[in-house]
Amino acid sequence: MTDTLTAPAPTPQRPRDRDWWRQASVYQIYPRSFADANGDGIGDLRGIIDRVPYLQTLGIDAVWLSPFYPSALADGGYDVDDYRDVDPTIGTLEEFDELVAALHAAGIKVIVDIVPNHTSDRHAWFQEALAAPKGSPARDRYVIRDGRGQDGELPPSDWESGFGGPAWHPMGDGQWYHHYFAPEQPDLNWANQEVREDFLTTLRFWSDRGVDGFRVDVAHGLAKDLPEQLPTHAELLALEAGTGEHPMWDRDEVHEIYADWRQVLNSYDPPRTAVAEAWVATPERRARYASPQGLGQAFNFDLLEADFDATAFREVVTDNLAQAAASGSSTTWVLSNHDVVRHPTRYALQGKDTAASADVMVRFANEWLRSGGTTPAIDPQVGARRARAATAFMLALPGSAYLYQGEELGLEEVAAIPQDRRQDPTFLRTGGEQIGRDGCRVPLPWSTTGPSYGFGSSAAHLPQPESFGAVSVEAQSGDPEAPLELYRRALALRAQLQTDEELTWEPAPEGVLHFSRPGGWHVVTTFGTEPAELPAGEVVLTTRPLVDGRLPGEATAWVRTAV
Repeated sequence: MTDTLTAPAPTPQRPRDRDWWRQASVYQIYPRSFADANGDGIGDLRGIIDRVPYLQTLGIDAVWLSPFYPSALADGGYDVDDYRDVDPTIGTLEEFDELVAALHAAGIKVIVDIVPNHTSDRHAWFQEALAAPKGSPARDRYVIRDGRGQDGELPPSDWESGFGGPAWHPMGDGQWYHHYFAPEQPDLNWANQEVREDFLTTLRFWSDRGVDGFRVDVAHGLAKDLPEQLPTHAELLALEAGTGEHPMWDRDEVHEIYADWRQVLNSYDPPRTAVAEAWVATPERRARYASPQGLGQAFNFDLLEADFDATAFREVVTDNLAQAAASGSSTTWVLSNHDVVRHPTRYALQGKDTAASADVMVRFANEWLRSGGTTPAIDPQVGARRARAATAFMLALPGSAYLYQGEELGLEEVAAIPQDRRQDPTFLRTGGEQIGRDGCRVPLPWSTTGPSYGFGSSAAHLPQPESFGAVSVEAQSGDPEAPLELYRRALALRAQLQTDEELTWEPAPEGVLHFSRPGGWHVVTTFGTEPAELPAGEVVLTTRPLVDGRLPGEATAWVRTAV
């Protein structure tokens, strides 16, 4: 029996180019690690401008730029000093304008990261708050509480930061500010109208410069309502987060903020897009962020978190297409980004324990990274096969596909980074107990040789392994068996495949998924090691060579049939 799933079509009265985001392929650029044009070891806007032809030949629809704002880099740029400027080590506003123009000329949209949960501690507002007295308007822009003890010498509660260590930091006068992340990232008070108005100004600032959309960091964390008597850290963790009433996360009133944002975004022609990074408890809660009255789209990380398993993948796809239909949005698919272990490595690690839960896998990966990638020994070929199969599966799905720089090269997580070279605050604040995210942020290799394999003319800000030359863009270009050419073929075909937002599950043996899309497209993925038969038609893409006309294990094929 077939099972047809349909996400909502674009609103008829709106031209389709206004809905480009619904089935877009979006390439995430982590600017400091993409390309270094001036040779200082740090990626920059000029480096991205120089690589626009590469992005065009890759076949993507949009780029998402991770933060490029002035920053002390306490958290990789997510500690923002000024939301309406460019970090001098990255470039200038004039270069940003040049980049937008170059990308648009290449037919590529531009999405920028916006970080509204917190500023940096160097932000003008926070410096003003430090100098201002208790109860002042300057302090009301942040989450600040009186300390405990006779003179406020103790923090307001025992809460812990998501990066490790205390979540409260003293201001020097008996008051403390809250920082869910690093101490250099004080949380904003979104009950303050000035905060709300200033971010509307920021949305207009970048939209006026031609930005097509925004990725909203920690979108579920803005609205907070802390009780007078704060719960303990254990009590806070035990509170249910799916009710809309948690003091810190996914509160119902956060959607009032995004309704205001939507009015600004809709004031442009075409309307600007937005996608929420919202880690919430239920699909229903996530759908609220993706509503047309809110941000319009929300990341789902379900495929990223799923084991390489047919049942798990089918459940994720079915649930998220239904969720998209309920919200009037389109869904999003992600396998790697700047915050997680790259998916070839995750799939290789999973091969050591296919029954491991997500939490166990996180600990497993951390232990492997702490060993420098030596314990346990893993088979990278297993991870590479599964990654290629999962990527081809994902790119054929209805909805937006988000790719992370370097995954088109098949890059694995870099584990062997010396401790004195690590930059992630998670590593620094946990004393190395949590290894952090540096391994997926190592600068890209562009050439087979050179001090940073073509990234720049000097050593990169994070050390690259010697293996990078062999997987560089130069080494892979033109090689039909290379991951880069697989991505190029898949993205070119995806432009033909993504028409109606419909998917039909076709009958398939255990351990195999087979779905069809309008226009005679069929996609078959084998999750086990046994080969599978393919439907009759033209095989237009495979992640592994066919054997006697059959698809081998841990592989995906796209077949075009007559219609």
